[in-house]
Amino acid sequence: QVQLVESGGGLVQAGDSVRLSCAAFGRTFINYYMGWFRQAPGKEREFVALISWTGTTLYADSVKGRFTISRDNAKNTGYLQMNTLKPEDTAVYYCAVGGISSTRGNEYDYWGQGTQVTVSS
Repeated sequence: QVQLVESGGGLVQAGDSVRLSCAAFGRTFINYYMGWFRQAPGKEREFVALISWTGTTLYADSVKGRFTISRDNAKNTGYLQMNTLKPEDTAVYYCAVGGISSTRGNEYDYWGQGTQVTVSS
């Protein structure tokens, strides 16, 4: 059974940094893409970033220059380093894995349970 487990969320102040982790269990995601999405209260889920198996990345404009996505294929784990956090970054963050490069959540096959990040002003 495939499982993605996120960790690293919490309550931080504006300007702080947080690193989220996404550990994959049950299989090795060779040639798969890992994406991060977020959903704020009352809003639709939105794309944050994605990374290919070989390290090619793509970011949403709202986080470009502040967030960095990475992955350690040997550990079957992905990361989202979030710097200079803003209150508008407050959301539940989800990692996902899929077979194509996409900013659309429904293109992903596996999802984590989500981790809350709250940024106070």
